[in-house]
Amino acid sequence: MTYVVTENCIRCKYTDCVEACPIDDCFKEGENFLVIDPEECIDCSLCVPECPAGAIYAEDDVPDDQLEYIALNAELAKDWPAINEVKDPLPGAEQWVDVTDKLQFLSR
Repeated sequence: MTYVVTENCIRCKYTDCVEACPIDDCFKEGENFLVIDPEECIDCSLCVPECPAGAIYAEDDVPDDQLEYIALNAELAKDWPAINEVKDPLPGAEQWVDVTDKLQFLSR
């Protein structure tokens, strides 16, 4: 089982989770979203409590309305660069964190 970054991360991109991860190439960074590489994830769950947006789930626990994020994480992880240090969240992250239906705002 792997962990999956879901919708709440879009337009927020808090990176606290990255610092908690013991694997350097597990998290991948896009312009306004992070993903977890399922090939690198060791299923340790250390990232879950560190995410201020509550955007990370075990694959088996991803909410039904966000199941597409499982494949999306795997797809984008192939092309995006690894991130292994904490960065500031995106401007306005506080306003975007609980907005729903954000997939349309994902920058690929």
